[in-house]
Amino acid sequence: MGRDLFPPLPVLLVDDDKAALNNYRILLRSEGINHVTLCQDSREVLPLLSKNKFETILMDLRMPHISGEELLSKITEDFPGIPIIIITGVDDTETVVHCMKMGASDFITKPVDRNRLIASVRSIIKLKKAEREITTLKSRFLSATLNHPEAFSDFDTQDGTMKTIFRYMEVIAGSLEPVLITGESGSGKELAAKAIARLSPKGGNFVSVNVAGLDDQLFTDTLFGHLRGAFTDAYQVRKGFVEQAAGGILFLDEIGDLSMQSQVKLLRLLQEHEYYPIGADVPRYSDARIIVSTNKDLKEMQEKGIFRKDLYYRLCVYHIHVPPLRERPKDIPLLVGRFLEEAAKDLGKKKPTAPQELYTLLSTYRFPGNIRELRAMVYDAVSWHTSKKMSLDTFRKAIDSSRTLEKETSRAVPGSQDNVIESESAIKFPANLPTLKEAQESLIREAMRRAKDNQSIAAQLLGITRQALNKRLRDMAKNS
Repeated sequence: MGRDLFPPLPVLLVDDDKAALNNYRILLRSEGINHVTLCQDSREVLPLLSKNKFETILMDLRMPHISGEELLSKITEDFPGIPIIIITGVDDTETVVHCMKMGASDFITKPVDRNRLIASVRSIIKLKKAEREITTLKSRFLSATLNHPEAFSDFDTQDGTMKTIFRYMEVIAGSLEPVLITGESGSGKELAAKAIARLSPKGGNFVSVNVAGLDDQLFTDTLFGHLRGAFTDAYQVRKGFVEQAAGGILFLDEIGDLSMQSQVKLLRLLQEHEYYPIGADVPRYSDARIIVSTNKDLKEMQEKGIFRKDLYYRLCVYHIHVPPLRERPKDIPLLVGRFLEEAAKDLGKKKPTAPQELYTLLSTYRFPGNIRELRAMVYDAVSWHTSKKMSLDTFRKAIDSSRTLEKETSRAVPGSQDNVIESESAIKFPANLPTLKEAQESLIREAMRRAKDNQSIAAQLLGITRQALNKRLRDMAKNS
């Protein structure tokens, strides 16, 4: 689906020496820079620039017809967005300073150092690519529409933040750089990775690997494979997931659980696109794009010395954070509708009707297990369902059980606490403490606000019976 959003633009080589041009082209191609245009006549440069777009220009200074210095002046005036690298045998400070003042991006003297030239060209290509991505990001975020909404069919959302993330995913899908997806367990990180894969112009397989619990040996064998005879039980060649993902996308889930040894190997794969199957002496090349996900705080892990900084910065070229379900309350009815339909189909039942109170009840819950937890709740409710209208009992029991477990965990772990939802009616503790009656009334009002005046749900939030809440509400009305 789609095309490369950031196609590589050609590099223009300008020199009256044909042999030098061919040498530069061979050098660039050996480093994977294949889009190269040669120009031996300096008079053809400006017409070329008028008809074509170029990433950068490598140009000699001493040429017949139009000198390099004259061309440099005209190009920077008429085509100011194109970086120019000067390559010349002239080696004096005055010429260097003069060319840089005229707008040259770099100055390389002959004989040309291979590494110096490649580093200069790669630096410019990377910069220009980033500029195009920023421009595209700005234009996409200003647009309210998606180019490929079908790529996000796995998501049921009305959330503005999610739609912004979708637009961002459309932009980065054409890049080959790695993507880091963060978010709580069950929030939809793998769905995001699959959406990027659908948008990708690469095609190829989408290969998913959960690396949690893999020691270094198993990680290496799983990802890179092994040769026959590499170890005692290696009776035949085993292709690793990296090879299976060739030309496509390799998704590594739970990347925060990687050992330090495995982190080094992953870093090499990201930087050099090379890996060694177990038992191999010669590295193999991978063109798979890497997408990783984690529910852990990698920055905090860096500070503790259990996650490499260089790997982190290499992974987060693009970063997507999937918000938890509690921050997307408008999505709950959509998700419930989908899961009701799926569960009814799986269980051979008619799709039940969800009472409106269900959405109010669910909106008061934090969903520590996110979408995965909601799906389990709906499936369990449908399995018990017998009448036309769905009962709230199974949902209430699941929520009560989860809250009880969360409170017990909070007491067992020193310093842990539930998230606090700020609101105008939240209880505060000023210098003069409120009376018990005042605190109770404030708490009841807050519970009724969250429950949208549904007394059953408010009573559940407060941990009392509906009858007890109704009595307190009557007393509050009398005293007001």
